[in-house]
Amino acid sequence: MNMWNDIVYQPAEDTYLLQRAALAEARTQDLALEIGCGSGFISQELGPRVRRLIATDINPYAAQSARARGIEVIRADLFRGIKGKFDLILFNPPYLPTQPEERIGQWIDYALDGGENGRLTVDRFLKDLAGHLQPAGRALLLISSLTGLAEVQETAAAFGLTVDVVADEQCFFERLHVLRLGGTHSSF
Repeated sequence: MNMWNDIVYQPAEDTYLLQRAALAEARTQDLALEIGCGSGFISQELGPRVRRLIATDINPYAAQSARARGIEVIRADLFRGIKGKFDLILFNPPYLPTQPEERIGQWIDYALDGGENGRLTVDRFLKDLAGHLQPAGRALLLISSLTGLAEVQETAAAFGLTVDVVADEQCFFERLHVLRLGGTHSSF
């Protein structure tokens, strides 16, 4: 996997936090989707614990890396081209506030560039999430304190989603949060 280290997001503190939350949340009957799977680390661990897991990433090198781990991967931009509804959706989005001059113009930008407020991709995900959740489905979304927890909670509520913080961890200059999201009629 080393050949993709510079262009595919590699497991880090945020990956491990989301992985722990996902393993605690997963049910054997779940049809699961991991958006932005990166190297495929979480999907590889979660796949055997659910009925079926599909992973996506916009980065062709990430998709290739995940496939090398034996994961079913679709190259996609968030939910574009994804049909159906899922019991469990995971997403570790690009959440860091990023200025235009900080972008390097490589595929790795898709994993790191959260836009000027850190919520550009998060907001796009929240907008389409409810349409891809089963009635009792839930999603786990990882964000940073730099992304703005209250702002993400407000946006989720505006799209009719319930929000619970299920895990968090202090990490260097930020606090990482895993949010469990569901439709307003979801039961956890």
